[in-house]
Amino acid sequence: MPEVLTAPLVVEFPFTRSLGPVQSAFLTGLRERVVLGVRTGDGRTLVPPVEYDPGTAEELRDLVEVAPTGTVTTWAWNHAPRRGQPLATPFAWVLVRLDGADTALLHALDAPGPDAVHTGMRVRVRWAEERCGAITDIACFEPYDGDPARPAGTSGEFTDPVTGIVAPARLDYTYSPGRAQSGYITALSDRRIVGERCPRCRKVYVPPRGACPTCGTPTDEQVEVGPRGTVTTFCIVNIKAKNLDIDVPYVYAHIALDGADLALHGRIAGIPYDQVRMGLRVEPVWTRDARYPDHYRPTGEPDAEYDTYKELL
Repeated sequence: MPEVLTAPLVVEFPFTRSLGPVQSAFLTGLRERVVLGVRTGDGRTLVPPVEYDPGTAEELRDLVEVAPTGTVTTWAWNHAPRRGQPLATPFAWVLVRLDGADTALLHALDAPGPDAVHTGMRVRVRWAEERCGAITDIACFEPYDGDPARPAGTSGEFTDPVTGIVAPARLDYTYSPGRAQSGYITALSDRRIVGERCPRCRKVYVPPRGACPTCGTPTDEQVEVGPRGTVTTFCIVNIKAKNLDIDVPYVYAHIALDGADLALHGRIAGIPYDQVRMGLRVEPVWTRDARYPDHYRPTGEPDAEYDTYKELL
């Protein structure tokens, strides 16, 4: 039985979002060391501000400044900060109701240890030295034993307002493909492509799942397929992906390898993109030291008849 593999994986992408007038004012205010909330129809002040009353759905636009000091309403100790969190040393996540606000803001509290944190403690904003109009302009909160600070009295009107932000999203995790796909990946290192046959319906699936997706029967009979195959369908890619060193346009296709009952996908090269077609016979191209085919190229064989792959579209 092949070794079950594991590998650290990262899914990461930035996305750009535009800001409406309320969020724009809030983030621009942080850049200027001002905390703004929004007043509801019944007189409550919400911080962070929202564009619509969460209770009545009324549109909200009445911005009001609150103090940079406040009270911890609840907290949790973070003993092992992760990459990208506000502080590199252990800290507390806190909900802080700023003076003048009726709701609490979530952020980090810099404290020497959990014994130094308690509900009801007074804190104040520690501003970041460099600010750009983001929630990280508040570096963190810190303990504070002085009188409540007074707002500066700004009108909420700022020059050069922040109108959009780039928000990164990242997920770090450890992935294990399981027994079946570990065998598939291990075979690729020997430049072989293997699937597994269902003992019930006799279909061969590549990559294997460990169980037949048609009838649910566990599979363990390994079957070598290909390496040649047939293009069953394809798409032309016209948008260049970041950090992908492939010129556009290029073709990605579903390829039914000889002996397989499920098409896998791969890039087609070695032929002009506008000459790729259903039924085209292709073979894998391996680059030096690669653990999987870099792309597929035409074999020069006659195109496959439609009836031979119509069930694999």
